[in-house]
Amino acid sequence: MEREHAKSVDKFLNSVSFNKPFMFLDVGCGNGWVVRKIAEMKFCKKVVGIDKSKNMIKNSKSKKKFSKEEFFQADIQSWKYRGKFDYIFSMESIYYSESLDLALKKIFKLLKNGGQFFCGTDFYKDNKATSGWSKQMKLEMHLRSKKEWRELFKKHGFKTKTKQVKDPKSRKKWKREFGTLFIIGTK
Repeated sequence: MEREHAKSVDKFLNSVSFNKPFMFLDVGCGNGWVVRKIAEMKFCKKVVGIDKSKNMIKNSKSKKKFSKEEFFQADIQSWKYRGKFDYIFSMESIYYSESLDLALKKIFKLLKNGGQFFCGTDFYKDNKATSGWSKQMKLEMHLRSKKEWRELFKKHGFKTKTKQVKDPKSRKKWKREFGTLFIIGTK
């Protein structure tokens, strides 16, 4: 995931102004690469990564660089956490949730007022090259269009906008033409 998504994630995160102390959550953190990247930022007070996979969390913990990094094996819907976050991030993972409604409800609850949820996905209806991934991988995945993602976020109380991050130098046509869709929800 890191190799495949680093360019679009870096480009997107570099467009965010992290210019005051903040707390950050990465949902579906995988090997923790985004957590480590965020932990290096000057104003990061704490960064938490969660993932369903025991092996991914073990891997993440083994690569930990800073004491402000924390990792938990959990899915967003059932995770018990009392703190609030300024930013919540998810790259190519939220669509695996059993219930998008429950996942978004939980994310909204975990955000501070004015906090933002950044949801990145290459798997969306508008991007015809990726819309068949669910069948190809034989996995249950929630496929939505850009418009449907915005409406779903609004339904759960978010002020919503979207941003497509394209890679004009990619060999993959869809990365040049559609790119990664980021749905940005503000509480």
